[in-house]
Amino acid sequence: MESTAPHLRGKTGIATVRRKRRNEYRTLLLMLVPGMLYFLLFHYLPMYGVVVAFKDFKITQGILGSGWSGFKQFDRAFADPHFYVVIRNTVLISFYKLLFGFPAPIVFALLLNEVAWARFKKVVQTVSYLPHFISWIVLGGIVISFFSFDGPVNWVIRQFGGDPVLMLADERYFRSVLVATDIFQSFGWGSIIYFAAIAGIDHQLYEAAIIDGAGRLRRALSITLPMLAPVIVIMLILRMSHILDAGFDQIFNLYNPKVYDVSDIIDTYAYRKGLTEMEYSYSTAIGLFKSAVALALVVATNYAVKWIGGKEHTLW
Repeated sequence: MESTAPHLRGKTGIATVRRKRRNEYRTLLLMLVPGMLYFLLFHYLPMYGVVVAFKDFKITQGILGSGWSGFKQFDRAFADPHFYVVIRNTVLISFYKLLFGFPAPIVFALLLNEVAWARFKKVVQTVSYLPHFISWIVLGGIVISFFSFDGPVNWVIRQFGGDPVLMLADERYFRSVLVATDIFQSFGWGSIIYFAAIAGIDHQLYEAAIIDGAGRLRRALSITLPMLAPVIVIMLILRMSHILDAGFDQIFNLYNPKVYDVSDIIDTYAYRKGLTEMEYSYSTAIGLFKSAVALALVVATNYAVKWIGGKEHTLW
């Protein structure tokens, strides 16, 4: 009895500590419930539907009643020449958005952080957030009007003696319009996390730099930017999971058959095949392929960052 008493007391003590922690964080745990239910209902339970990619799905027979087709849908996708055009467009558009769009909120946060007038800074931040809350259905209409023959862009071109160009129907300009409007819509909202990270930097570092004679540019490059490096790396890793997500809402509301060769991406292709042509198994296979590539890119990027800069800058 005496030999087991300490062991029992140890278990009782651990249980008491766990119960105390649960009671202490009960409110925070309850706040997690809506988010967990959201991901469970709309992200994890629908994953059962990926089996459609391996079946010859018929609506009348349902998922369980439809026969298995193995990798038939994947073989069909890889044998379709247009599928490679779609992949090329997706990668190129995503790469352009990553190349020009990813640094935009970082530069915006660095520049606005140097503004001394607090009220002006708040106004600029608020205005920069607004496009994020405008859906692409509305914003797409604004962009179409902006780049129309009678829009402001072609008015400027006419003033300089040029001929008007319908950029949304011209393959030479369509991707540039996509990248520019995506940056306009997202850079303000994307800068929030960088403003939060800048707010957490120790001000004594800036004071020491000022004493040493460092100007604003030197302080931004030598203090602010290096302190933002961990956040930037983590955001880059997370962004890699969307490298095959070129922006369905944006492209769907802006593209047209004249620019399919440069604008048709995996999501719009899967949409047409699945909902328009009712080829559900084929469109599911395309979506599963996209998800598998995205997962592989996240894992590869995480390990690459770990190999280059150490584990402290990675997700796991």
